[in-house]
Amino acid sequence: MGLILPISKCSTLSTKRLGARRFKITSSWNPGFNHCSVGDRAVVELRNRWMEFHGIKNWEGLLDPLDDDLRKEILRYGKFVEAAYCCFDFDMSSPSYATCLYPKSSMLTNCGLDKTGYKVVKNLYATCVVQMPRWTKKTFLNLASPRCSWIGYVAICDDAKEITRLGRRDVVIAYRGTATSSEWLENLRATLTCLPDDMMTSNEKYDQPMVQSGLLSLYTTNTQCDQSLQDTIREEIGKILDKYSDEALSITITGHSLGAALATLTACDITIKFSNAPLVSVVSFGGPRVGNKSFRCQLEKSGTNILRIVNSDDPVTKVPGFVIHDDIDDVAKEGLPMWRPRGCQVGYKSAWRIPNGCMLR
Repeated sequence: MGLILPISKCSTLSTKRLGARRFKITSSWNPGFNHCSVGDRAVVELRNRWMEFHGIKNWEGLLDPLDDDLRKEILRYGKFVEAAYCCFDFDMSSPSYATCLYPKSSMLTNCGLDKTGYKVVKNLYATCVVQMPRWTKKTFLNLASPRCSWIGYVAICDDAKEITRLGRRDVVIAYRGTATSSEWLENLRATLTCLPDDMMTSNEKYDQPMVQSGLLSLYTTNTQCDQSLQDTIREEIGKILDKYSDEALSITITGHSLGAALATLTACDITIKFSNAPLVSVVSFGGPRVGNKSFRCQLEKSGTNILRIVNSDDPVTKVPGFVIHDDIDDVAKEGLPMWRPRGCQVGYKSAWRIPNGCMLR
């Protein structure tokens, strides 16, 4: 996956400009280096500008050319996504397949992020409704996958020097991309479905936010044994907001591919559920389309800021086409394609291209 999600309060730039290739993120950022020793000027610069880097001004003036400090922040969050992949057990022959390889206390250490100043406080799991048919499990053993899989984690900045450098205590929610057969099947469920009432700002009959059914299912499904990803997020964020209510706080949600889509749904859910939520932003990599125009408008009204990083040379980010209007009758009148895309159609009217493969919407 890796389709484009153009929405209001959202900017998109190419991975070419970040030095990323096949999601192997490389940068000059050294996690073992004490950032505060760079000098008071550098520390104050980031501390005073962090809201700009998280979209408070819609990244105006930061993307072309790409601001060097913003680039470092993007790469830093990319490392947390990479850690979500490193921690996942991809070995189908392993009894721990589709779980996290490491305990919370050593998760970031095993991924080379032990000196970032963050600690993991919660493991996250997503549950699939769709399952592989029984006959396929016997015939194709490598297609078998558990219904509930580890998909990411919540980490909190817990280092005084890093908090000073960042200008606030940062909460990171990081998601991996599609890994199991059941998750791939959920990705294929591309029909649009209405957001649940508790994830909407209003219940207007003719202007309902809609999102891809498979993505929403992964976020909201629970079982007798497994809590939904949504409930886990709400429970953990509620605890964090209560614990750090007297501090400057930010919530940054990041993910790749499927994880990028879940990051968008998570941001939407947090901003609607918690009236006292701090600045919530999304830094996503190669994410698919998630919802319709009304969903985009809801994200805009809720103040959710989304910075999308895509490879502009990747054809996957350009298919399966797009629809400009939600109203099918209007589409037919204007002679536009009448297919519904995988994901959905949101706001391609203002799409434009700038040099070096960077795409803004």
